[in-house]
Amino acid sequence: METIYLCIVVFLLSLAVFDLFVGVSNDAVNFLQSAVGARVAKYRTVVLIASVGVILGAVMSSGMMDVARHGIMVPNRYSFEEVMTIFLAIMVTDVIILDVFNTLGMPTSTTVSLVFELLGGTFVIACIKMAGDNGLHFSDLLNTEQALKVIMAIFVSVAIAFVFGIIVMWISRIVFTFNYGKHSRYTVALFGGIAFTALAYFIFLKGIGGSPYIPDEIGNYIKENTQYLLLATLVVSTIVMEVLHLLRVNIFKLIVLLGTFALAMAFAGNDLVNFIGVPLAGLSSYQDYTANADGIGAASYMMTSLMESAKTSPLWLLGAGVIMIIAMATSKKAQNVIKTSVDLSRQDEGDEMFGSSMAARAIVRYTQNTGGSIGKIIPATAVRWVDSRFSKQGVEDTGTAFDVVRAAVNLVLASMLITIGTNYKLPLSTTYVTFMVAMGSSLADRAWKRESAVFRVTGVLSVIGGWFITAGASFIACAIVGLAMYFGGIIVQVAFMGLVIFLLIRSERNYKRKMAVESKGSVFELMMRTRDKELVWDMLQRQVSRTQAFVCHFALEQFNKIVSGFQNERMKELRQCNRDLKTETEALKKFRRQEMLGLKRCPPILALERNTWFHLGANSNQQLIYTLRRMLEPVKEHVGNSFNPLPQTCIDEFQPIHRKINELMRTTADLISTGRYGNYREVLTEADRLKDELSVLRKRQLDRMQSSKDNTDFQVSVVYLNLLQESQQFLSAMRHQLRAAKKFTE
Repeated sequence: METIYLCIVVFLLSLAVFDLFVGVSNDAVNFLQSAVGARVAKYRTVVLIASVGVILGAVMSSGMMDVARHGIMVPNRYSFEEVMTIFLAIMVTDVIILDVFNTLGMPTSTTVSLVFELLGGTFVIACIKMAGDNGLHFSDLLNTEQALKVIMAIFVSVAIAFVFGIIVMWISRIVFTFNYGKHSRYTVALFGGIAFTALAYFIFLKGIGGSPYIPDEIGNYIKENTQYLLLATLVVSTIVMEVLHLLRVNIFKLIVLLGTFALAMAFAGNDLVNFIGVPLAGLSSYQDYTANADGIGAASYMMTSLMESAKTSPLWLLGAGVIMIIAMATSKKAQNVIKTSVDLSRQDEGDEMFGSSMAARAIVRYTQNTGGSIGKIIPATAVRWVDSRFSKQGVEDTGTAFDVVRAAVNLVLASMLITIGTNYKLPLSTTYVTFMVAMGSSLADRAWKRESAVFRVTGVLSVIGGWFITAGASFIACAIVGLAMYFGGIIVQVAFMGLVIFLLIRSERNYKRKMAVESKGSVFELMMRTRDKELVWDMLQRQVSRTQAFVCHFALEQFNKIVSGFQNERMKELRQCNRDLKTETEALKKFRRQEMLGLKRCPPILALERNTWFHLGANSNQQLIYTLRRMLEPVKEHVGNSFNPLPQTCIDEFQPIHRKINELMRTTADLISTGRYGNYREVLTEADRLKDELSVLRKRQLDRMQSSKDNTDFQVSVVYLNLLQESQQFLSAMRHQLRAAKKFTE
């Protein structure tokens, strides 16, 4: 029996390594976003500084491991068998939840999932134990007070992070403005001194001072003289910052790099328990059982040892820190995951990752109305002065998502909040604290303009909604998995282990495919980073031509599927076509937004001259898709209901025109993709001739319907007429697209 539990422990530790890689890849945005978004240093330098913070935070995170041991459960009431079942259910559920959320592209949090998985797994086993012993209550089996404390800490930290992000950023911008170089002669040293003192207090004095690796004499001295140490740190750091400022050192960049180090340290100290806390608790349980059981069965040996604080070996913590660094430095996912937070908090316009929602539109509209009402009360002189502090007139465009002032506020404030939670043994969600600080600061910094506010609010609501879904899904899933493992025994446990291995392999393959698709948007990202307006114009022309040529090929492919599905009654083909058209409709909206942003960055004269043709081309792309959807709907309904098939007469007479439409669409796509419009007029003329032929077919079909002695084929005749009508509209949209493409690029 011990061999089985040894295998479970090895499996838990293996999943811990996976969790470290995947977790850091997802959560690296927490401490890299601000430094990368403001481009204070090369990515390699930022990663190096963060790595030092991760190592220190990991080594000092031993106290947080108690959350997995007795933060939620009361382990002395559970047997070794029950505890191992709970731990295995937690790790299996964690991988399943991560895989599902990654597949759906929804945000998740390792802290939230751990807490609610612990709660769900413990809750279901507690219910089973209470059903067998009427003398037991939830308070005996669950640390309800601590669980409620942890849950409330996560909830409250989100609101506190957002509110403080708004307040601190608004004050900082009022003081420094966007032209901070001219307004930081005296204030920057004080700002740097306060920031360094805050970080020193929460990271060094509270963090290192309370570390078990620091001698008691030093720890006691720090506790007894904290106020004097803080005052000395403030004075000395302010003087040092002023000297560095006089030596033309960018204090804000220095603070951002220091904040990156501090936040990485706070992240490792707080979140390491999410990745290795449960596996190490399982290892500790196994070691206690094998050393002290003395023939007592796994179902009878109670895990009183988990009531003690964790005595995690520094080697385990150091090893975990090294794995985190390797994941952060080598994972392509870690380098790409920053995009979401940076895009939602950037100062200027760009590609909005989220669409608009009814709730977001209502919030934005209410906020605008409220702001307008408040603006009428505040004196006009005060409003003008505040607006002048937020003016970016005369500020050079550096091409960064936001400036170093906001980056410094984000890092200092987030690291302070997370470190406070760590010092109070509260596993806050670093993902949501840093995210909400960034959202609050971007809102205060007026980054959410009228053109982008509804998309940003939708993004924030999606992230917060993902938090709630993570909590509920983790609790329910872990409860179900734990229940199945408890009653199914080793067979079900092994089956879940196999499922986890399968999901890990599938998740890696899906991620590679996803990255291959997302890499297609690299032209837009390059266009938004380029400052040369002429170069932007050239890239925009290529981007628009590429989109139009693709839509031509795509529309022809779907047109052929509809015709084939109608003629051969292939419902599966029609369903796939319906899905593809819906997907392409959303993609075209995204491409149009991207191209509009590119057009705004082009030379004004060109943008005004070609504006009409740009919109005509974009509308033609959408019209091609809408025409196909109007064509598909009655065909899909007809075939789905197994009505009369299309008569062979209609198939034979439509086939020549079907072939000519294929030739014409392929020619159009080639003209647009190559930019050579030599036979442009001939294509337009051929399209008009085909439309006339379709009119002749429509007239012929109407005559057949009128001369028919019965109406058995009336239903299919109407659908066929719709196909002919929409084919004409299809050719009209193609003509408009070709004309717009030529005029836009010539």
